[in-house]
Amino acid sequence: MAEKNKRRCSFCGRGENEVALLMTGMSGYICNDCVEQAHAILREEELIKKSDFDMKELPKPKEIKEFLDEYVIGQDEAKRALAVSVYNHYKRLMQRGAADDVEIEKSNIIMVGSTGTGKTLLARTIAKLLKVPFTIVDATVLTEAGYVGEDIESILTRLLQVADYKVEEAERGIVFIDEIDKIARKSDNPSITRDVSGEGVQQGLLKLLEGSIVNVPPQGGRKHPDQKMIPVNTRHILFICGGAFDGIEKKIAQRMNTHVVGYDSVQNSYKIDKGDMMQYITPQDLRSFGLIPEIVGRLPILTSLRPLDREALRNILTEPKNSIVKQYLKLMEMDGVKLSFDSSALDYIVDMAIEYKLGARGLRSIVETIMMEKMYEVPSSGAKSCRITKEYARKQVEKSLMTGAI
Repeated sequence: MAEKNKRRCSFCGRGENEVALLMTGMSGYICNDCVEQAHAILREEELIKKSDFDMKELPKPKEIKEFLDEYVIGQDEAKRALAVSVYNHYKRLMQRGAADDVEIEKSNIIMVGSTGTGKTLLARTIAKLLKVPFTIVDATVLTEAGYVGEDIESILTRLLQVADYKVEEAERGIVFIDEIDKIARKSDNPSITRDVSGEGVQQGLLKLLEGSIVNVPPQGGRKHPDQKMIPVNTRHILFICGGAFDGIEKKIAQRMNTHVVGYDSVQNSYKIDKGDMMQYITPQDLRSFGLIPEIVGRLPILTSLRPLDREALRNILTEPKNSIVKQYLKLMEMDGVKLSFDSSALDYIVDMAIEYKLGARGLRSIVETIMMEKMYEVPSSGAKSCRITKEYARKQVEKSLMTGAI
């Protein structure tokens, strides 16, 4: 027993009988408590290093856009807005704690575009480049507190999870809220009854977008009601919102017709691109759609995504680094099979996607339908090559239409 008392931690001085575990080194000892404390210090130092951005190391807006160009076809305006906002977000983080009186406010973004134009893809792609925590959340599952669904604070719970529950790191992160249009209130008049998934959720989002200290349940709010809350300051968290806003074109058209009267309206009608009314969107249209004025005011940067034309859809099939065709070439290559698509077959796929009006998502479902039979048979056949012709593609699509698979 006396021998045991001689063995003490070289850092805190406690004996072996006073600690849970004492580890032996070449010329000393260390206890489990000192190991945990040392680990915490290392994590803190690592966090400080990550927080110190150098202007020379930061990707400039043009570099961010060039990176997006490798994965996303077109949508230059949205890419520029996203690149500038992310770059300014880094600069705002560098300014934290500075003695300068000028405080840079964050500029949250809202991206509007029809389904399949690349809103979520832009968010997922830029996440690969970022040096700050990034998470994508879906607004459709959010409800008012006390109702079935997820609370507003669950948005920050996911950001904390991405940041390994380091609050300081989460407080400088970026959140992409997808399907923001699904929480629009059902009418333009304030609701006198409960709008569980609409106006009430928008009211709850206000404190997050503006910047305030929010008590976040680290494991979700309802399954673990007795857990200790984590306070998170959202003042420096950048929020990017995206939504299809299906039907907002009618509200844009109504507004543009009421702003011009008489002979001038005839002249201006020829200048309006009726095929892409989304490019004329204003904050007023978002209010008419059902977003409350306070939410619109906290999303100062409004950018729209253009509908994908035939050329853009054709390029999406083959050009990006992770294009649909390249993905299937890689899948077949792993089985030792060389896959090829005829140019006419790719044109047919684009024609079908335009007919279904599903944008880039339509391309994926059509190619999947065409490739399903080949991917089932070829790996077992021993074939070394596989060619997809227009005739084969049409046959597979028509078969799926008959069975209701598409």
